[in-house]
Amino acid sequence: STVPDMYDRLRMAGAVARETLIKAAMKQTGLRRDQLSTENGCVVLPDGLKIEYIDLATIAAEIPPVQTVTLRDPLQWRYLTKPQQRTDMVAKSTGTQDYGIDMRMDGMVIATTRTNPAIGGGLIGFEAESARKMRGIQAILPITGGIAVIADNTWRAFQAAQAVECDWGPAPYPGTSAEQFEVVASSFTDDHQDSRLKDQGDVAEALRHGPLIKAEYRIPYLAHAPLEPMSVVVKMSKQRLDIWTGTQIPRFVQANMARLTELAAEDVHVHVLMSGGSFGRRLEDDYIAQAVEIALQLPDTPIKMIWQREEDFTHDFPRPLAIARAYGTVNSGAIDAFDLSIAAPSVAESSLARLRQPAIGPDVAIVAGAWDQPFSIPNYRVTGYRAPAMVPISSWRSVGASGNSFMHESFFDELCDAAGTDPLAERLRLCWHMPSQKVLEAVGEMSDWGSDLGPGRGRGVAFTLSFGVPVAEVVEVTQTDQGIRIDRAYVAADVGRVLDPKNFEAQVQGGMIFGLGHAMNCELTYEDGVPQQDNYHAYQGMRLHQTPEIMVRGLENGAKIRGIGEPAVPPAAPALANAIFAATGKRIRELPLSKSIDFV
Repeated sequence: STVPDMYDRLRMAGAVARETLIKAAMKQTGLRRDQLSTENGCVVLPDGLKIEYIDLATIAAEIPPVQTVTLRDPLQWRYLTKPQQRTDMVAKSTGTQDYGIDMRMDGMVIATTRTNPAIGGGLIGFEAESARKMRGIQAILPITGGIAVIADNTWRAFQAAQAVECDWGPAPYPGTSAEQFEVVASSFTDDHQDSRLKDQGDVAEALRHGPLIKAEYRIPYLAHAPLEPMSVVVKMSKQRLDIWTGTQIPRFVQANMARLTELAAEDVHVHVLMSGGSFGRRLEDDYIAQAVEIALQLPDTPIKMIWQREEDFTHDFPRPLAIARAYGTVNSGAIDAFDLSIAAPSVAESSLARLRQPAIGPDVAIVAGAWDQPFSIPNYRVTGYRAPAMVPISSWRSVGASGNSFMHESFFDELCDAAGTDPLAERLRLCWHMPSQKVLEAVGEMSDWGSDLGPGRGRGVAFTLSFGVPVAEVVEVTQTDQGIRIDRAYVAADVGRVLDPKNFEAQVQGGMIFGLGHAMNCELTYEDGVPQQDNYHAYQGMRLHQTPEIMVRGLENGAKIRGIGEPAVPPAAPALANAIFAATGKRIRELPLSKSIDFV
């Protein structure tokens, strides 16, 4: 969201600053505006002499900002639209970049926590005598729903936390994955209908004229799993709270921690540090609240609170599970009816409640990436059903589109197969949105769509319009004796204007790898209300040797500039699933795909 939110504002701010500095130079030199220009942080005089901006700052500060400015013509841009070297690249590549977890202060103690792995289940009691006697342990404190260990280093804190015997209460939601899916499956009822944001043609009538094609798709809970576990440094003084952490919501953190400590908001200071990944996880402040609760018991002491990896996994707010039921018909070699119903718990209801914000109206995330696709199917309906809240959930990279694209684009291909039509050609025929048409055409050209790959190989295509960005992806796979090998991938995306081609390419490739890895292997399953995947050994993304070459093309037909951090994620799963079908004839309707097929 940063680029679409700030692009016009920052261009305008820069132009206002430039004109105000020129006005300051006019005041200092007595020259006219048409005699002055700017270059490399300087105002340039007619004789070529330069006055640095810093030398004009004092005068400029006394001048009211210029209100009418002319933005620089893009043809005159020197930096935008050209690759720039990232200033953090060397540090990140050599392991010298400091993240939130690296924060240190004099006199700092280390804390870690254990709370009920069935979130909301509470703590009945605990026994910590043996843990208190361990070397380096300074205190074991009660906190809401669990305990906190204070120690002189991280390892000792972790060891002592594991030594505390805790009696946990039961989960306040259905305890097993099977039971959770049953709740979702029972939500396809009128009283659970949340939205019907697409309803064109007469779907009911079209479905009566069959033959009816139907399918059910399922997607699991998914963890955020950032490489840097949740960590924060806090210091509580008499009338001041300082918080150092990586967070996506500093203003909400300030307000919520002011409420927790009964301080005025202006007395809560949030220092935002570099995050080692988030993907939506740091839209929550639960770990910060834990640290502040500890700080209230240890005033005037800097406290670094770090979660163990297992705590990080089991206390995540995952992407919700969902079920889609799809019905369709084809007529004369074309898609005639497409009826998609999606049931899932509401991310807005769950996450906004934790931020003390109201969730008003339908939750568009339940059907995002499905209802808003630019296809002129004659009879086309998308309905969202809100399942009851169960496991606390939150936003995950690309939010609802991350899973809904798999269901929408997989069924689109099933209808194409039934109609005997080419899936890329059918998308192009039905697409009414010019930028979307262009990315579909581009990815077809890039992948040499339609050429013969030979036996045991296949291509799959998928398209998603999300966050205003149309993205088309093609995946090529080979069926080997050991399983499916992903050979190559192609992505075309349109963000209106590509400001940095190399950064654009990296974001697209990273998004596709993120989407492919989760589609292949990842899920959170539950027993007794507890996630069974608590570290990377059980929650494996895409390995380096599995990662295909990914060719990227950026288009600029969109009317508005958009961001690219999320839109490459959604089409990855259906493009891969459709490629597997093309290579093997096996249609997979449930993620992760590794439940049904092996990968090499």
